[in-house]
Amino acid sequence: MTTDTKTDKPLPYANKGDLTTGSIPRHLIRLSLPMVWGIFAIISFQLVDTFYIAMLGTEELAAITFTFPVTFTIFSVILGFGIAMSSVVSRQIGQGNQDTVKRITTHGLILAFITGVTLTALGLMFMDAIFVAMGADEVMLDMIDDYMIIWFFGAVCINLPMVGNAAIRAGGDSMLPAMIMTIAAVVNIILDPILIFGLLGFPRLELQGAAIATVFANGCAMLAGLYVLYFKKKMICRDGLHLGLLKDSAKRLVVIALPAGLTGLLTPLTNAVIISLLAGHGALAVAAFGAASRLEAFAFTVIMAVATGMAPIIGQNWGAGRFDRVNEVLKTALLFAFGWSVFVGLVFLLLAEQFGALFSKDNAPEFISVFALYFSIVALTYAPGNLVQGWGSAFNAMGMPKRSFMMVIVKLIVLQIPAALIGNHYFGIVGIFGAMAATNVVAGFGFHLLNRRICIHKERLNPPPKT
Repeated sequence: MTTDTKTDKPLPYANKGDLTTGSIPRHLIRLSLPMVWGIFAIISFQLVDTFYIAMLGTEELAAITFTFPVTFTIFSVILGFGIAMSSVVSRQIGQGNQDTVKRITTHGLILAFITGVTLTALGLMFMDAIFVAMGADEVMLDMIDDYMIIWFFGAVCINLPMVGNAAIRAGGDSMLPAMIMTIAAVVNIILDPILIFGLLGFPRLELQGAAIATVFANGCAMLAGLYVLYFKKKMICRDGLHLGLLKDSAKRLVVIALPAGLTGLLTPLTNAVIISLLAGHGALAVAAFGAASRLEAFAFTVIMAVATGMAPIIGQNWGAGRFDRVNEVLKTALLFAFGWSVFVGLVFLLLAEQFGALFSKDNAPEFISVFALYFSIVALTYAPGNLVQGWGSAFNAMGMPKRSFMMVIVKLIVLQIPAALIGNHYFGIVGIFGAMAATNVVAGFGFHLLNRRICIHKERLNPPPKT
């Protein structure tokens, strides 16, 4: 059996991989800025699909909206492995365990592949039952199947880049992962209109074309990521797979990936409930919510980038016992996220109708009305709501995913779903959106105050070393 060893050699990860020294703001900017366009690239797949499919008609847009909770469910499970990879690898780098880093990276990719294949099989088996339960009718179901069958068969290509890129970021390099996903996004942007509308001699494939473009573009990203990990970063084992230590690797990763993945599953589960409630108010309401949520995700690319960028900094400093630096990262990142959320909320509040017109093929008044209603109720509560996401990313990086899991359980399952059900019963669409806004405020401020006290106490018990 091969064992891991701790070496004193500098870790061979490019782009200033040591995050336990130096300026926190500089590290945060350096890691977050590339992730702005990297995460935008990931989000752009669904945003671009939504934009072009909206040109086909309201029913097609409603059909693609039904797919979001399911595709995000698969995405969230694999994202759990990505979060685990970033957390474990960054803390091992902070401790100087080079061989463990390579072994964890290799085994993490293997486990992510196995998990992705399993989820694909389950998805194909229960696909129709899931969408019928969400409220899709027979006509809608045919359009959904056109998209989802292709998407499921290519799910491994979509999911593996997330895990590989997380390992690269853990070593302090966010530029290459961002470049990989940006190139994939450009490929998707080029292929989407060609395959959806049948341009340049290609057949008109509509929703099938959108799925093919997504799978092909992510397949390119998967190959590029594996190349970088093996040849450039040398973070994949070159002397064998070390399967004798697979159980140890799985234990380290799954203890974080499982609660992180379950945490991610709660969001699409909640959205599925919201969509099913909105389905009772018609296809236009579903389509409007789908377009609004895609635009919302695009706007919060910056916050997601900061959360992603701060994770390896927190992980390395947590592994090195520098809790003072951990608290400095949290203070800087959360303050920025709060301010950005306020700005985005104001923009959406003022320009909601104009944005809604972009996603309506014939500027349907009911569509634009629901679209604008969503932002008028929810937009100004983004700031406290996004605090939960920031703290969740921090606790995952610290190796404490259960805290993150419990926060999301309380926010979505204990508060938001019951509130949405009650709100829909008494006030309809207004009640659903009002429940989302109230949950953002209560959960966001409540958890922030509690978590700040925990982290300050941790630093007091472990003061920084004297210089």
